[in-house]
Amino acid sequence: MDVKKFEELGGKFISKPKEITTKLKSIKALVFDWDGVFNNGTKNHLFGSTFSEPDSMGLNMMRFHFWLEGSKNLKTYIVTGEHNPIAVNFAEREHLDCIFLGVKKKAEAIGEIATDLKITTEEIIFVYDDILDLSASEICGLNFNVCRTASPLLEEYIVKNKLADYITAHQGGNNAVREISEVILALSDTFDTVIENRVKYSKSYADYISQRNEIKTETSKKFSSRSIKRVGF
Repeated sequence: MDVKKFEELGGKFISKPKEITTKLKSIKALVFDWDGVFNNGTKNHLFGSTFSEPDSMGLNMMRFHFWLEGSKNLKTYIVTGEHNPIAVNFAEREHLDCIFLGVKKKAEAIGEIATDLKITTEEIIFVYDDILDLSASEICGLNFNVCRTASPLLEEYIVKNKLADYITAHQGGNNAVREISEVILALSDTFDTVIENRVKYSKSYADYISQRNEIKTETSKKFSSRSIKRVGF
């Protein structure tokens, strides 16, 4: 499938599309930052920050893609620096495997995920937006950076140090996760298959969603500066 559409939007392939396609074949887990990725980073006094349904659908189609490719329910996580009840609600609604709260050193949380799954961090996709995420992007195998037009120097730094394979055209809060989902499906040449199965609610999609909905989301505060107690996981 032609990926030039994403470049026309303003997306930037830092790695060659063929290289990203190759990396996708070895992915075992998805890890997302929350603030600045699913939203624009704005919070209220309760540290709440929102999400959009188009991004939710994009994440679901991304997971279904990997399910069709043989990964079944690919392990999926949110790793956030805050204690955000909306993020927890989203993770539970979407049946993610775990949400890490209050994480100040995200590389440590990702290392824990890799150890728990008995994989390497090279087999993890990381979706992020800002400076606090860079240590994690250094160790993950495939990185998607959500752009911020107000941070041209940071983008330059990310490109120079090869800390992203793709930088989105859309900012957080403007459906960047949906864009990343379509990039992954386009590079894997599975977009039509994924969409057609979802539209028809095929047996494959029904099996996927049934298995996905059996996942009970766990919450970890192991890396939180407010609490060192680990819950679930």
